[in-house]
Amino acid sequence: MTAELARDRYYKQTLLREIGPEGQEKLKNSSVVIAGCGALGTSAANNMVRAGVGKVTIIDRDYIEYDNLPRQILFDEDDIKKGLPKAVAAAEKLQKINSSAEIVPVVADLTSANIEKLVAGADLIMDGTDNFETRFLINEVSDKLRIPWIYAGVVSTYGMVFPVIPGTTPCLNCFITDIPSPGSTPTCDTAGVLGAAVTFITSIETAEALKILTGDSASVSRALIYADVWEGTYQKFNVTSRGIDCPVCGNHRYDFLEKGRGSKTVTLCGQNSVQVSPDSEGRIDFNELAGRLEGSGEVRYNNYMMNFKTGDFELNIFPEGRVIIKNISDPVAAKTLYSKYIGL
Repeated sequence: MTAELARDRYYKQTLLREIGPEGQEKLKNSSVVIAGCGALGTSAANNMVRAGVGKVTIIDRDYIEYDNLPRQILFDEDDIKKGLPKAVAAAEKLQKINSSAEIVPVVADLTSANIEKLVAGADLIMDGTDNFETRFLINEVSDKLRIPWIYAGVVSTYGMVFPVIPGTTPCLNCFITDIPSPGSTPTCDTAGVLGAAVTFITSIETAEALKILTGDSASVSRALIYADVWEGTYQKFNVTSRGIDCPVCGNHRYDFLEKGRGSKTVTLCGQNSVQVSPDSEGRIDFNELAGRLEGSGEVRYNNYMMNFKTGDFELNIFPEGRVIIKNISDPVAAKTLYSKYIGL
């Protein structure tokens, strides 16, 4: 793209005093990593590429399904017929939107073994994940490598956004001190999700991202932003730094990144099954979890175990959060199912 065409393309954006030509040049020279390519991730990637960010890396472990299409804006039915991974399909669409951007699709599970390599050199990490385990990992690598990141989440009709700038703002661990117990929080597959909520929350996440990338750190929100589009509510909650009491931003201790914290998967020999064991403590309230799962499949349980059947899969859920998933052999796919229905 010629310099003249680039000026024409971003003319209305550079008219904004908040961005201007200098800010647009910073966006061109920026590198953003988007962790997860579901509803939040596709919307965030779309916004970053259209805004003129020079390099966008998209990391996702999953493939596209029909129930993704109502809210995951970069995908269509042809992508499903081709059997494309989410990261690849998104990259193809984004390259057509902006041929000058460098789009890097990474089909992988984001883990302690690969995250430092995948985010190295980035100016910002944007949250498009669906589980707290990965968010705690991102929070730690953000502090270690001094890379800003933006926490974002949506479920049902509401969502939250919280920017983290290492050395300047509190981190995620300052207000969420550990992974919620298995089954204790709603997921999109048990509570549903409204596409309008995704779009709204991603717009806030995008605005915070542009502030960071253009160097306007003074305007970055220091509060947790909460919005419910169905109720029409918008609130800000002040987050206080835990200081030296925070293991991450206070003591620079990285339990997920360097000490192997996180869920464990084991392929059960000869059974076509994978066992997923969560890292967090606590016991599942079967009655509460059954209420959330009933709309997604067949649920039976007693005091010792819950059996949940959905599609081709059968999940045997134990009180401590351990789950044996039948008719599956891929540990990564098993973790995806666990996140969808139990929550990590």
